[in-house]
Amino acid sequence: MKVLYLGEIVDKNGVFTLKSTLPELRSTYNPDFIIANADSATGGAGLGVQHAVYLRKLGIDCITMGESAYYKIDMTEFYPKCSWVLRPANLPYEDPGRGWKVFQTPAGKIAVITLLGQASFNRVHADNPFKVLDYIIERIQKEPSQEKPAIFVDFHASATAEKLTLAEYADGRISAIVGSHSKALTADARITAKGMAAITDCGRTGSILSVGGMDPDARIYEFMTSVRSFEGGGTQGLEAQGCFIQIGDSGKAERIESFRLPCKERVNERVRDNQEN
Repeated sequence: MKVLYLGEIVDKNGVFTLKSTLPELRSTYNPDFIIANADSATGGAGLGVQHAVYLRKLGIDCITMGESAYYKIDMTEFYPKCSWVLRPANLPYEDPGRGWKVFQTPAGKIAVITLLGQASFNRVHADNPFKVLDYIIERIQKEPSQEKPAIFVDFHASATAEKLTLAEYADGRISAIVGSHSKALTADARITAKGMAAITDCGRTGSILSVGGMDPDARIYEFMTSVRSFEGGGTQGLEAQGCFIQIGDSGKAERIESFRLPCKERVNERVRDNQEN
């Protein structure tokens, strides 16, 4: 099974970058399943319904979220209708949406789980991700189906130590674990001796010449004044980042490769060309 994972999509420019680069990524990796983290896709914080549907139309099979899962009211109400968008599984059970799902791909089944870290998220208080992961793995293993799915975990966490610790804890029981939220692609993509693919953070899809994908001047203004700026995402150095993972029939990872793919189009280039014509 070939899985393509896109690092956190930041703002509308990140959505533009994904649309522009996805055809080349498909051609290069020929994935059976595509996952994208979209926790910052709408306005740099959260995901709106329009973007959720649009990303699905572009070919994203599963969207994972993080601490901003309920930042947009329309999406909060839409979760029960969109099983392809996963909010963190360790948020309260009664919350809208679901935190994990088993998907059918051309190469077999894959269970996607998204979890939220506990460090540095002051506005969100999630349950222990270690214990929730144990519970979900047990549920998956007890399923009557003869075909056991590959298990893919997106751990949306701030602290590197927490990400590395969960990876060690899950090793040998899942196929892959990727980190998100930091929006900085790390250089530690690896396959463990027990056959698990892991990377601390898969970076971001959007502006690289920015501050976390957002306009750098606006972020500087915030730090200098403590006044919130609502400027949009950065437009320079658009790039898709993420990783490609290949999983064998046994459920063990055989290959992991991080990627950086520059966007060859400029923001609003198509609109400008159409106006000129």
